[in-house]
Amino acid sequence: MAPRLERFVSPGKGNGVRATAGIKRGELVYSAEPLAGCVSNKVARDVCHHCFTRRETLLRCSQCKMARYCNSTCQKQAWSGHKRECKCLQSLRPRIPTDSVRLAARLIFAMLSPSKSSSEDLYSLEEHESHLSSMSEQKKQGLSQLASMLELYLQQGVPDHAQEMTSALPPSCREPLSLIAKKISSERNGVSRRRSGKKQKLDRPLRSCLLSLLNHDCRPNCVMVFEGTKLQLRAVQDINPEEELTISYIETLSLTEDRQRQLEDQYHFTCHCQNCDSQDKDRLMLSGEKSTWRLLKEALPRLEALKAESNWQALLESWSHLLSTVGGEVPDENLYKLKMTDMALDASIHLGNWEDAVGYGEKTLPVYRQYYPDPHPAHGVQLMRVGKLQHYLEHIEDALDTFKEAYQIIKVTHGDDHPMTTELLMKMEECRAEMVQQSSETQPHKNLCIDPMLM
Repeated sequence: MAPRLERFVSPGKGNGVRATAGIKRGELVYSAEPLAGCVSNKVARDVCHHCFTRRETLLRCSQCKMARYCNSTCQKQAWSGHKRECKCLQSLRPRIPTDSVRLAARLIFAMLSPSKSSSEDLYSLEEHESHLSSMSEQKKQGLSQLASMLELYLQQGVPDHAQEMTSALPPSCREPLSLIAKKISSERNGVSRRRSGKKQKLDRPLRSCLLSLLNHDCRPNCVMVFEGTKLQLRAVQDINPEEELTISYIETLSLTEDRQRQLEDQYHFTCHCQNCDSQDKDRLMLSGEKSTWRLLKEALPRLEALKAESNWQALLESWSHLLSTVGGEVPDENLYKLKMTDMALDASIHLGNWEDAVGYGEKTLPVYRQYYPDPHPAHGVQLMRVGKLQHYLEHIEDALDTFKEAYQIIKVTHGDDHPMTTELLMKMEECRAEMVQQSSETQPHKNLCIDPMLM
């Protein structure tokens, strides 16, 4: 167990993690490599399958034609984990298995390999609940299809070792359906990164032992972020001795009813955190006249579909029409208006409409402050996006203020040594240097008086 932490039974929740000593806000609580991870098919061509770095040009595996790497170094380092997967991918080509099937297979491969940290195991996959008994028939059917795909994937790719691999697994993990269900129940929410103003879901890592013990709270006292391939747990509140550590399994910027539904459907429990019991943010999220914001709610799926298709021009046109008809009457704090404003920001960035983009971004910032009272990666990243737009448009003083606010959040959620923190420090220095340069250029030249005695 990590120092200052212990496993315990959390009332009404089951296993959990609590502090044995005080932990300060911003402290790195725990760090580990995920047991298994894979790049999502959606960004498989854009992201290195070893270090998860996004690059314009990547080397492609000559055998499976799917895995991509920054360079030969990344490819060599990835080979021990990719060699079995490579055979499986070749056997199915040109078909591509789903993310869940690929990740479950990688999990099997990882469990069959000696683990450097096996002595520190606190919570094995075998201990995870599959929740099969509480699932609907429809969900079981969907998981059964994934399990069949996993079985086919392994048998076609490594036919001589498929039975051997299965028998080497813990008894409760030998059935593909059970393994898929355990994988889904233990992975929690996916981790997202934002680059150049675009949010990309890069990977879906299975938590390492300690991290899979963490329980959910809609206002958690910890967050998890990646630094390279390493997963870090950081405190975003001061944590007292014997206080439970929590994370959020889902995006918390949603109504209580929607959060509850997602948690029950995906993780099979009802959340009774303070935020859910009080529903204190719901009134703010539904601010304005219902007859007005209801039109935004009804239009939201259509705009989300346009975003998924990268149809940015149509998205902006739809938003502009809504804004001119009802949007102006809905407060900026309204959840549906905020989501649409965020999408308009994304669309404007993709279309190079920088002035519009900065306007949309600046409109979201006061709202983010209300919805994220504690340091939160989503708030910090939003500030960075807006700051970069302000800097590009030479709104230097505004950019510096925005970068400063982002820095105060990111140094807590990501730590002083994270590349995002370093980038923010560089951006602030650039702004200060440009302000000094602007100031010197606008200062009137002084007449120099030379004392004749010095000549």
